[in-house]
Amino acid sequence: MRVFLAILMCLVAVILQSGCGSSGSGNSGSTTVTGTGGNSGSGSGNSSVPRFPHVFLVMEENHSFSDVIGNSNMPYLNGLASANGLATQYYADAHPSLPNYFALTTGEGTSITGTLGDSFDGVVTQDNVVRALTAAGKTWKSYAESLPSPGYLGGDSGAYLLRHDPFAYFSDVQNSASQASNIVPFTQLAADISNDALPDYAFIAPNVNNDAHNCPPGMATCSDEQKLANADQWLSKNIAPLLASSAFQNSLLIVAFDEAEDKDIAHGGGHVAVVIISSQAKARYQSTTLYQHESTLRLMMEGLGVRDLPGGAAGAADMVEFFK
Repeated sequence: MRVFLAILMCLVAVILQSGCGSSGSGNSGSTTVTGTGGNSGSGSGNSSVPRFPHVFLVMEENHSFSDVIGNSNMPYLNGLASANGLATQYYADAHPSLPNYFALTTGEGTSITGTLGDSFDGVVTQDNVVRALTAAGKTWKSYAESLPSPGYLGGDSGAYLLRHDPFAYFSDVQNSASQASNIVPFTQLAADISNDALPDYAFIAPNVNNDAHNCPPGMATCSDEQKLANADQWLSKNIAPLLASSAFQNSLLIVAFDEAEDKDIAHGGGHVAVVIISSQAKARYQSTTLYQHESTLRLMMEGLGVRDLPGGAAGAADMVEFFK
């Protein structure tokens, strides 16, 4: 009887409205309500990524998804993850770090570093974000904490690690003083916010003591929880002002861990946390789609309207589902 009534009601709707169902702009797909009141799913009613005035990528280091999400020592990042977008099935490309940094900026990882991993010291001539952005007339900067000086292209220096600054490897940067000048100390970010001088694309790398890789500054030994707590405090101190600024309005910020712990080799680099933050993104959304770093590269390029999607980014899964 219920089935009959349902069919009858649908037929009436067809007659009255020329359809059975909604013709509005609501989301489609497998979105459901989670236990925490947020949305989760692997689909979206949108067909393209929105345009952003600025896109930012903040890098964290060497921790698995389960180390980060739900960790009471990281209240700030978990607050961002709960209120914004969280990729629950995101996997790094490789171990160790450098191939992942290249995957995020060239769409290629181990195909560049080979078996050298972090020891790779060659020049990267493959297509990359600098080339793509420049060709599209977009501006960029790499804000690297503890960088010795603007335009620095040398090796490790104190808490600055070259392998966490992929731009310094690119032939486009090494062969151009003007491009090299876009690699700047992290302290420049505050000035650029104040002066309304933010680039279209920004890569933000905390130093090795503040990105959860090593112990906090001044500590020779520490627990893993202390590393994560310090990284969270750094984000709260340095990224919260960016998000609160008028310059960030309608922009996109992504917080990503480069790789999981070494023992986690799922999909190459292990299960990691990635948080998507934007006023144009769905609130409290949890994706169940499998993503890797090439998808983040694709999202950032498409979000700026850049057609060149370097390397594997062109064929990577899009991240449209995160947006309204």
